[in-house]
Amino acid sequence: MIKLVKIATVALCTLSAGSRVMAEETESTKIGVLECTIDGGFGLLLGSSKDAACSFTHADGSTEHYSGKLSKLGLDIGVSGESYMKWIVVTPIGNEVGSHALQGRYAGISAGASVGLGVGANALIGGSNEKIALQPVSVEGKTGLNLAVGLSTLNLAPAG
Repeated sequence: MIKLVKIATVALCTLSAGSRVMAEETESTKIGVLECTIDGGFGLLLGSSKDAACSFTHADGSTEHYSGKLSKLGLDIGVSGESYMKWIVVTPIGNEVGSHALQGRYAGISAGASVGLGVGANALIGGSNEKIALQPVSVEGKTGLNLAVGLSTLNLAPAG
């Protein structure tokens, strides 16, 4: 299992570097930070789906709340506890960002592993206008016994 954690760590580093290169290819601006608490649960061989409660803090300090669902397609085996993700939210310069601009579907590659405590990351692109990127700032904090590598989607809707 320690080998699996090492493999996931290498995948996370590659994922993080790739998302930074993608964001640097077009001029973009940081519009805020998205933080999500993701429910724990069981990973099935081909994937999983977990509910998320998120808050988006705009660059001006105002906050919006979202509910969502994080789904993974690919290798996802084991059980994990509640996890926490934090992303920097960026968009191309000149893209108008209004109220609840983060609602919509995001997709990207994810990797993670845990043996007791674990790590994971998801670099995602999408939103209501397909021009918002979520770059991992801090990796998942989760507990359990789990290995996940594959495609992730995050669907966000305004909470309430």
